Parts: sequence; C-alpha cells; structure tokens
Amino acid sequence: MALDQQTSLSEDETDTVLARHETGVLSLARDDEPYAIPISYGYDSDERRFYLRLVSTPGSEKRQFLSSTPRVRLVVYENEHGVYRSVVAVGRLEEIPRSELTVEHIEQYGEAKRPLFEIWGESKEDLDIQLYQLDPDELSGRHVDVDEALESS
Repeated sequence: MALDQQTSLSEDETDTVLARHETGVLSLARDDEPYAIPISYGYDSDERRFYLRLVSTPGSEKRQFLSSTPRVRLVVYENEHGVYRSVVAVGRLEEIPRSELTVEHIEQYGEAKRPLFEIWGESKEDLDIQLYQLDPDELSGRHVDVDEALESS
C-alpha cells in the first residue's frame, strides 16, 4: 500500500473516528525502552482532549513508565468495509489529582470506559487508579481504501 494512496482525515473525520471508539493503544518510552498498552479513553471533540483512567499497582512497569512523564502516542484505528482509518495523538499525559477534579472532569471520565478489573491478578484494594488527560500537541488521521489500493498495485 503506497503512501500516495493514503489520504489525511479532516478534523471532523478525525473526531468522528475518535468518538466512534473507546479503546486504543498508548505507547510510552523511557530511555531506549518502549512500552505499549491497550487503554480505554473518553474524548472531548470540542476541546480535542482525551481522558484516561489508568490502572496499575504501585510497583508495576506501567507505573514506572508513567512516573517518568514521557511523551506518549495514542493510536486508534479501524478497518471497516475495506477502508482503513487511523488516528495518532502525540503529547504528554497530565495527571489529574482527585483533589483537583472539576465537574467537567467528572463528566468526561464518566464517558470513558471503565478498565476491566477482572483482568488483574491483584485484588481491587491493591490497584491504583489514576486519572489523566492528554491535550495532544499533534493529532492526525489517515485513511486508505484497501480495495482500491490493492487494485492499483
């Protein structure tokens, strides 16, 4: 699939893809070590801001990566009816302390899908749930008609 067959999504198309989904892959890095995890998110298309609830244990690898305040990439993608779309958000996560939560934050986090506790080996009491927002420095989307790309190759 050639790059010239990909087309950038408009802001409205990008927002539509993000609103249609609740999950993506969050990538972090520390030094030369990458770390990527599936996450759920809420998205405010007016502010173009993401809201994330990240669950970890105090000594977990995820917590270690998050504590280094890395730049992150959030990737959301879909492949429907022969059309592939992807959106990439790049920026830094900002932790929102519970003491600073506003009504607007609570509304947005209410829209974010809750993490599935059943996937954790630890009891709920041992899990640390932290709230983050991502105001991306970069937000871009692309799409390609897979059938059309295959026909022209």
